[in-house]
Amino acid sequence: MANERRIAHIDMDAFFASCELSQYPELRGQPMVVAGHRAHTPRLGQDGTREFSRLREYVGRGVLTTATYEARALGVHSGMPAMKAARLAPDAVLLPVNFELYRKFSRLFKDAVRSVSPVVEDIGIDEVYADVTSLDAGSKDIACKLRAAVFDATGLTCSVGLAPNKLLAKLCSDMQKPNGITTITMDDLPSRIWPMPARRINGIGPKASEKLASLGITTIGEIAERNEAWLVENFGRSYGHWLFRASHGLDEREVVTHSEPVSMSRETTFDRNLHARRDRDELGQVFTRLCEQVAADLQRKGYVGRTIGIKLRFDDFKTVTRDLTLPKPISDAAALRRAAGKCLLRVDLTRTIRLLGVRASALERADALRAEPPEQMPLDLD
Repeated sequence: MANERRIAHIDMDAFFASCELSQYPELRGQPMVVAGHRAHTPRLGQDGTREFSRLREYVGRGVLTTATYEARALGVHSGMPAMKAARLAPDAVLLPVNFELYRKFSRLFKDAVRSVSPVVEDIGIDEVYADVTSLDAGSKDIACKLRAAVFDATGLTCSVGLAPNKLLAKLCSDMQKPNGITTITMDDLPSRIWPMPARRINGIGPKASEKLASLGITTIGEIAERNEAWLVENFGRSYGHWLFRASHGLDEREVVTHSEPVSMSRETTFDRNLHARRDRDELGQVFTRLCEQVAADLQRKGYVGRTIGIKLRFDDFKTVTRDLTLPKPISDAAALRRAAGKCLLRVDLTRTIRLLGVRASALERADALRAEPPEQMPLDLD
């Protein structure tokens, strides 16, 4: 149909790993993971070559941020505990996380997409939707143009899915990774979408997949064969209705070009549990750094926060949160640390801490407020 919507989902290929390979091209073709600390930063040898840490050297409770396709072939993947990954791929190169680098490439990637289509929805550091309905070109040509624009701007590859809606576009972008292009229309649903595993639909998680399988349903097409009443009976009114529509490729969500963030936060899991008194200096430094990072995020994006909160997870895995609402919103690091410090005073710190986080919410646009001088007041953990 001439007026059929055309939505593209652009997904960067192994994004964090690709960013790192742009800095260390000698690692191309090798198993490599990102999970390390600053101590795992590559060292420059006397002969000018770089010496890299190996995954077997990792000690701690962190998880893999990403892995190259070569590392994935060895059974490791993002989100896997690094110590488990070390048993599977001990010789894989280990690099520290470098979020400044990833954010830089993310901005370049998104600017490149906007140069082709200004109607873009930002849904993550490495993926976006773009409404390309109004562009005067064929779907395959548009997808090629998007992919080329991203590569020209970043030197990195992406995969593009182009379909009549968001749900199908996201399914398509994963069909021919890496560096792939997939375009479909509603007429392609029976041949290209219905044979796919049901779990590939974003929104069908492990529990739903398990229940579907127990009912003899493993593919999207097998969901589509069931009538809506049966799905509602077995999965409830809301989810059953959604399953019926999703299996038939129906999705009316618009590409949302702007949304106000609800909050901004930073947190870290320690390599070893820290005690508020015995490890006071180390914990204080981390606390200050988290406040500085949240403040930098607020200022970079042009927001101030009125409610400041903290999150702690203790050695028994109990998680507690505390927050404080201020009379005036802030974005200054020192003022943020002052407020977060007051929250910390309301927590029993007798147990050791494994995770610490800082959060700013009740956000407002900074340009809507009169600029005020930053507060300056040091804070302690006791």
